[in-house]
Amino acid sequence: MGKTLLCLGFGYTARALAPHLIARGWRVFGTTRDVVPGDVPDVQLQRWPGTRLPLEGVTHVLSSIAPTEPGDPVMAELREQFEAASDLQWVGYLSTTAVYGDHGGDWVDEDTPLTPASVRGEWRQRAEAEWQAVPGLPLHIFRLAGIYGPGRGPFAKLMAGKARRIVKPGQVFSRIHVEDIARVLIASIMQPRPGAIYNVCDDDPAPPQDVLGYAAELLGLPVPAEVPFEEAGMTPMARSFYGENKRVSNRRIKEDLGISLLYPSYREGLRAVLAAEDMESFVPPSEPPGV
Repeated sequence: MGKTLLCLGFGYTARALAPHLIARGWRVFGTTRDVVPGDVPDVQLQRWPGTRLPLEGVTHVLSSIAPTEPGDPVMAELREQFEAASDLQWVGYLSTTAVYGDHGGDWVDEDTPLTPASVRGEWRQRAEAEWQAVPGLPLHIFRLAGIYGPGRGPFAKLMAGKARRIVKPGQVFSRIHVEDIARVLIASIMQPRPGAIYNVCDDDPAPPQDVLGYAAELLGLPVPAEVPFEEAGMTPMARSFYGENKRVSNRRIKEDLGISLLYPSYREGLRAVLAAEDMESFVPPSEPPGV
């Protein structure tokens, strides 16, 4: 039987992963809330929720659908089907490093106790537990740092003159290029270890103002002035990210999966993003983007 991947939530990460598997002869299906015919070549998209979603013949599943306050929507609708599925060889759940909460800039790894400091972290922790509670599921959990890549870099905001270098002393964030996420997922698929949990991040947790400053230098633009965190006037959601300060270890993906990152820091990653984006044709938006 050939390999078939079902992507529950065919979003940014799934779109990076799918071409690699299709090139290896896999069939790839994806769910979206709104299906656009021909949106993704060689990927069959199905509207969900709202339609029946069979798991017969599906060998691999990747879920990136975010939980809500009541819980994980996939588990709410499909748990019985997952319990009965007989063809599954690998299931991946995309979680977030927000489950670790705030550690004052210290390092965390997959064995660090989960002490989420935000609502989204609490929801993710509960969602992980829901997936882990399905008997016999070949589950792998991937705790992702901040995702960036083509179309998700700081360059458009810089060129529109809307970027701000918000400074909170001692604050660092971990991040990961979407292509390195895809490579981690493929490595796990090729050497499954049911029950495994992996942090997915690069080698260089860094202050956000340093990342934005480097992006400005790549564009040949003036580095935006620093704005103190207390004066930034951010939305509650944006401020909540600054309430978590930690350095996330990626040792396990290297030791267990043999991963060598394409983009070990934001420097290599931003250079690649810039090379992939057509900034010469950029048209500034008519309204300021959100923070």
